[in-house]
Amino acid sequence: MTKFAQIQDKITERLWLADLDTLPFWKAKGVQALRLIYVVARDLLDGQLTLRAMSLVYTTLLSIVPLLAVSFSVLKAFGVHNQIEPLVLRLLAPLGAKGIEISNRIIEFVENVKAGVLGAVGLAFLLYTVVSLLQKVERTFNYTWHVSHHRPFSQRFSDYLSVILIGPVLVFSALGLTASVMSNEIVQRLIAPFGGAVEAASRLVPYLLIIAAFAFIYVFIPNTKVRARSALVGAVVAGFLWETAGWLFASFIVGSTKYTAIYSTFATLLVLMIWLYTSWLILLVGGSIAFYHQHPEFVTYRRPELSLSGRMKERLALLVMTLIGQNFHRRVPGWTAEALAQHLRVPMETMDHLLATLHQRELLEPTEGEPPVFLPGHSLESIEVREILEAVRTAGETPYLNSERLPFEPAVEQVLGSLDRAWEETLDHRTLRDLVAESRPVSAPSRQSQA
Repeated sequence: MTKFAQIQDKITERLWLADLDTLPFWKAKGVQALRLIYVVARDLLDGQLTLRAMSLVYTTLLSIVPLLAVSFSVLKAFGVHNQIEPLVLRLLAPLGAKGIEISNRIIEFVENVKAGVLGAVGLAFLLYTVVSLLQKVERTFNYTWHVSHHRPFSQRFSDYLSVILIGPVLVFSALGLTASVMSNEIVQRLIAPFGGAVEAASRLVPYLLIIAAFAFIYVFIPNTKVRARSALVGAVVAGFLWETAGWLFASFIVGSTKYTAIYSTFATLLVLMIWLYTSWLILLVGGSIAFYHQHPEFVTYRRPELSLSGRMKERLALLVMTLIGQNFHRRVPGWTAEALAQHLRVPMETMDHLLATLHQRELLEPTEGEPPVFLPGHSLESIEVREILEAVRTAGETPYLNSERLPFEPAVEQVLGSLDRAWEETLDHRTLRDLVAESRPVSAPSRQSQA
């Protein structure tokens, strides 16, 4: 074993085999931070975050003008549409002079977008472009949070457009109100003795705004319940990285003359794409940190596999059906997918796959609410235990790949036939109603406790 390998093994042993309960508080927190850095770096090296960041760069280039046009039209009705240009300049500030040029071009394009000229079809396409950008962002964050189900089509429009239309008004109203209060003569007299502290605090405002924006994205975009504390942790790290990356970008990349010499007129577009890629990657890294903070069970030396054994699938299916059947029989609030995942201590992605399988076999039926509550697909007396087990045993089989297409072997068929007959005799037409009657009652957690 080489010296480097020995050092690596020593670090791994100290980092992952350390018992946090026996360490001092500060040292335990330090080990947790190092573990978090390790798993986030592992995600980056895996390539999925970088690949999705590049995909979002392309989508952003296509959607930035429609997105700002929609916000511009709303802000124009409130008379604060002139605030868009400073906002764009703030986001492109690390690009230096090129950022001012790109900002002027974008604002020029936005002002040329007129609903009367576009017509109904053009306006619908404009809104669709904006929604498609947010949909791709949602899918990216759902991947980070191991969520396989996305918002329904109707909910996407209602959620996304409400943020796009109302969000800018609230943001600029808050900024305008803050500016008005700070310029008030009485307020200025009150804060005069604290002038130095106020000036220092004002320098933190850009950081606080970026952190607040990132935290909002981490809470709202993923189609799952994100705790505010975890979102804030990810936002603080991402905000610091974004401000630091902006300073480095402005100092080293934009100031370089090599890009202009090599790429000529394409240099501005190239620099913009690099900055967009850096910004999206930082945002995704912050989302990954928020996920690991909320789900520390995923902070492991090796990436945990989410595939289940056949035995685990059968046991989990029976537990899920029994819990749902209990609450349905007792006529108490039902179980959501997230509540089931938390109670049974399994990843959300695994629970989504199982519920989809049981729903496909019509053993479960989700309600129309959001989040949906799962109910039995039939009466408890008509759902046999055999059906539940068969649903997970045969999940994934297709007409092109199933047991009937395999070669016939008499000895194998005899063993499997004996198992099937023993299975039938043991179950003896037992139903979900029997499982519910023989199990101890467990209530689903309330919405407040889930929050």
